[in-house]
Amino acid sequence: MTAFPQPFSSIAAPLMRDNVDTDTIIPSREMRSTGRDGLADGLFAPWRYVEADAREENPEFVLNQPPYRDAKLLLAGANFGCGSSREHAVWALAEWGIRTIIAESFAPIFRNNCVRNFILPITLRRPLVEDLAGAEVAIDLCDQTISCARTSYPFEIDAEAKQMLLHGLDAINLTLKQSDAIHDWLAADRPSRPWVYLEHTQ
Repeated sequence: MTAFPQPFSSIAAPLMRDNVDTDTIIPSREMRSTGRDGLADGLFAPWRYVEADAREENPEFVLNQPPYRDAKLLLAGANFGCGSSREHAVWALAEWGIRTIIAESFAPIFRNNCVRNFILPITLRRPLVEDLAGAEVAIDLCDQTISCARTSYPFEIDAEAKQMLLHGLDAINLTLKQSDAIHDWLAADRPSRPWVYLEHTQ
């Protein structure tokens, strides 16, 4: 997965349910390896399939419907991604092609997992989320705006998450961007605490 694409646009697939937990996003029985690959087939398996074992699609489920099969933007209700902290839920969404989720609220661990896997989580008031359903939506992460034919409005995101998403940085890469400041601090600290920097010798 790479940095969040700019520009970005997609039809908004409405999954306006509250308390969608990670075991619904990717059930444990669908996690057949420890890797990130091969999870998309099990994404939302309890809802996508009439019978999970036979993989018979449920035509009522939003991502099985023709307008939304290739959607990269998912709309959701409150507390999306609650339950266990399994990162596989985000991996499954990413492998399917979801690049942003707009919800009334997120479970905190799930939200952090989204950012670390370059999926943009956006929190909006429920009426605004619902207003996007079925629309072609453009998201400008640099300007922090959401727009469609009907409306346009800003969204909030913390500065660290924004940098990680825009530049495809993990937590280590983000820290290394401060390498000059880290070097300067170590140089200033060394004279006052030289014992900290003693190398251990046998």
